[in-house]
Amino acid sequence: MNIHEFQGKSLLRAYNVDIQEGFVAETPDQAVMVAKQLREKFGSEYFVVKAQIHAGGRGKGGGVKLAKSVEEAGTLTAKMIGMQLITPQTGPEGKKVNKVLIAQDVYYKGESAIMEFYVSLLLNRDKGRFILMYSPDGGMSIEEVAAKTPDRILTEEINPSVGLLPFQCRNVAFNLGLSGNAFKSMLKFLDGIYETFIGCDAQLLEINPVLKTSDDRILAVDCKIVLDDNALFRHPDLAEMRDISEEDPIEVEAGSYNLNFVKLDGNVGCMVNGAGLAMATMDIIKLSGGSPANFLDVGGNANVKTVEAGFRIILKDPAVKAILINIFGGIVRCDRVANGVVEAYKATGKIRVPVIVRLQGTNAEEAKKIIDESGLSVYSAVSFNEAAAKVREVLGV
Repeated sequence: MNIHEFQGKSLLRAYNVDIQEGFVAETPDQAVMVAKQLREKFGSEYFVVKAQIHAGGRGKGGGVKLAKSVEEAGTLTAKMIGMQLITPQTGPEGKKVNKVLIAQDVYYKGESAIMEFYVSLLLNRDKGRFILMYSPDGGMSIEEVAAKTPDRILTEEINPSVGLLPFQCRNVAFNLGLSGNAFKSMLKFLDGIYETFIGCDAQLLEINPVLKTSDDRILAVDCKIVLDDNALFRHPDLAEMRDISEEDPIEVEAGSYNLNFVKLDGNVGCMVNGAGLAMATMDIIKLSGGSPANFLDVGGNANVKTVEAGFRIILKDPAVKAILINIFGGIVRCDRVANGVVEAYKATGKIRVPVIVRLQGTNAEEAKKIIDESGLSVYSAVSFNEAAAKVREVLGV
């Protein structure tokens, strides 16, 4: 689950990590009020107005602006709220800005003494270990740094059973060229972000840039945290941070029916039970000359309700020219799934595209008979090859 920058910073603050302070505003008046609070509390004269969307590269799209007065903070907020912000990570459609973060200016007392770094924590699944990745080239796209100067990306491998060790923190601070109070501050900073990463069951914690101020403080100027959905049951407070408005509405609807749905850009809708079968089904569609329009896993307990919801969600995509339902009946009997497909088909109403149904496993023959005798425009298949041939036939490829 993605969360906003201001939410990520609140988690860092809870683990005693120093951050660029700020508050959220949803209107120009709120932005002015926040700027006044920052001026009173921190002596800020300049303020940073940052669009809060689930995407990186906001500055390149005009989503990060410097306000040189309290009044300008309100003016910039008025321009930013409601805009469709397009960044390298949003795609051409962009994302609507509903709120902004008004933050203190931390680039003070001469830029010559300021340094920016990149720091992130993530999981190396191959080794079953965490990776602390860092670079002296903060403020830049880490992908760009990796492509042009890969030697500038450094790592520390962390054994989860022992955690981030002091000598590793010292390695990082030394390799970033820090000394004195800045060196000590970085040790505290790294300890804090690791505790945040572990304490929140995060999959990714990325800060770009990490700033060394002119007076040797180490601050998180930005923050991206991705939480592990499977661990949210342990963190009901973090689950409440979910912003549905930032998510694909179709994927949100699918989630409400406990369907695992991912939108793709093909022309054949897929409905399967099981992730492995879903991947195989998408492969067979490609080999048949089509292209999968989605990943849709209805789970091991497919019934009329879930199949009907799957139909409705797939048909919302105008690019879909056919639907392939591929169910393996293990615990779930194929005849029950077949009845569910027939009832869901009738409940959904007129379906504008051909539907191919392959049911294998327990009571597969009975299921095929149910589909064949339903009187509906549904093609039944037994083998993968037969299903592939039907896809090729209905697409005319």
